[in-house]
Amino acid sequence: MSNTISPVEHAYWVVVPAAGSGKRMGAEKPKQYLSLAGKPLIAHTLENILGWPGLSGIVVAIAADDPEFQTLSAAQDPRVHTVTGGAERADSVLAALEYLSQQAGPETIVLVHDAARPLVSQKDIQSLLSASPIALLAQQASDTIKQSQCDGSKTLVSQTLPRDQIWLAQTPQKSPLQVLQQALKFGLEHNPQAITDEASALELAGHKPELVAACRSNFKITHPADLVLAEALLQHRQTLEQLQSGAEQ
Repeated sequence: MSNTISPVEHAYWVVVPAAGSGKRMGAEKPKQYLSLAGKPLIAHTLENILGWPGLSGIVVAIAADDPEFQTLSAAQDPRVHTVTGGAERADSVLAALEYLSQQAGPETIVLVHDAARPLVSQKDIQSLLSASPIALLAQQASDTIKQSQCDGSKTLVSQTLPRDQIWLAQTPQKSPLQVLQQALKFGLEHNPQAITDEASALELAGHKPELVAACRSNFKITHPADLVLAEALLQHRQTLEQLQSGAEQ
């Protein structure tokens, strides 16, 4: 079976917000710099992105006092640019878009990708690039979904939601540059609490992003156990690549 990736029709940029502290990991350093298979988590993510077909460049939003980013090998690639991020994800993405608006036209396609999702596949990227101009990778829910309500110290089920209508948002999330820039500015001005990802900002502005089904391996590393799973999947991928390379020789 061929693994050839089809060429993309238009060049695009990737924005990676990486100014956060990753508090849910409970680690001494920001989550993006935790070790995964011998190198920082964000290094795997950037190296993955740099291999995507048709890529014009990456804008990474980092903390003002970040001492580690420039030590990464991927940071030395001329396609990688940095800006100072903000207090929240939306602030960091907006800072990257404002920088990018000086480098590219308003219709330029932008993919916003989490620094903590190192395992997205090129096949899923190709599917996203082939989708509508405003779209995101997502996974349809497979578990039964319960909505909760609080009753004193207890958390109870209020209802069961139809899981065939539930999708778990992933990244990258895709939009024309100017459209996303305007949507984030509108959302931050009118309802900042509602912006949990780029798609939610686009929805607030009246857009309906297309959902593009993605592989389960494109999970976000949020808790310590996720690092163990990610390392196992990385090793599995490397083994498959070595077997394929040996078969082709």
